[in-house]
Amino acid sequence: MLIYGAYGTLDIPLLASRVQPEPVSWIAASLMTIGLLAKTALFPLHLWLPPAHAGAPAPGSAVLSALVVKGSFFLIVRLWFDAMPGLMGFASSQMLGTLGAGAVLFGSVLALRQQRLKLLIAYSTIAQIGYLFFIFPLVAGNEPWGSVAWTGGWLQLFSHAFAKASMFMAAGLIAEALGHDRIAELAGIGRAIPVTVFAFGLAGLSLMGVPPSGGFVAKWLLLLATVMEGQWWWAAVMLAGGLLAGGYIFMVLGKALGNVTVPLKIVTPVSRSREIVVLTLALFAVLLGLVPLQPSEFLQIGRPEVLGVITR
Repeated sequence: MLIYGAYGTLDIPLLASRVQPEPVSWIAASLMTIGLLAKTALFPLHLWLPPAHAGAPAPGSAVLSALVVKGSFFLIVRLWFDAMPGLMGFASSQMLGTLGAGAVLFGSVLALRQQRLKLLIAYSTIAQIGYLFFIFPLVAGNEPWGSVAWTGGWLQLFSHAFAKASMFMAAGLIAEALGHDRIAELAGIGRAIPVTVFAFGLAGLSLMGVPPSGGFVAKWLLLLATVMEGQWWWAAVMLAGGLLAGGYIFMVLGKALGNVTVPLKIVTPVSRSREIVVLTLALFAVLLGLVPLQPSEFLQIGRPEVLGVITR
């Protein structure tokens, strides 16, 4: 209502040409952004996500983490880059990037502290979502290398979607097989359902940013953009996030592949066909890193002007 009352339209191209950095547009943009950040579960508006994702059935958790939280992020992108590009200045872009950095560090540290596998994966989702918000400070300046950050951000979105769907599905199979998902009691599960545990580790490689995974290419492009832009502080956060991700992924794998002190009791056998589904999702997350990408040509939704910067 504020936007319509001030500018007489809700059409995105018309708004892009009419919106000015004035109080009414700042208030409207702030209110919409806060609501969308809460739906995206960006730190510090993330409190609903861990219990919701950890408490849902595994297929539901996979959809929530892979797709649902990405929808509101897409709306934030359209709001700031398409509907109100005149408001995307240094302060607003740095604020969104700072919230993303807080999500990467806070979510990763909390993931390390979890005792349940699905809660660990849920907090990892909070951390990985944070990387997406680095595109705001890196693209806001409309420099040629902003296209590199743009491509990296969207590749991060897709690689995380496949990896996290695989990990939640794997966690569901592990919980079904053992009757629980307590990390401390996973010893021996790697031998009981090796394909599932292998898929979990494969998806984890993408979260850590290990080559040749899609997560590696995405984070490499974002790191490259930070170097070109001279905003080294985002690079420090990304490197720390990769190390922390390695910590919680290897914590799970170390338990799952460890020696058992008592015979492992499988409550419910897991079918091989369901394990193949989990493995396929993980393979997609890795194979995305082998897809040939050109800067600014990967999923340029609403951003044709970035390609224009490159070609001029």
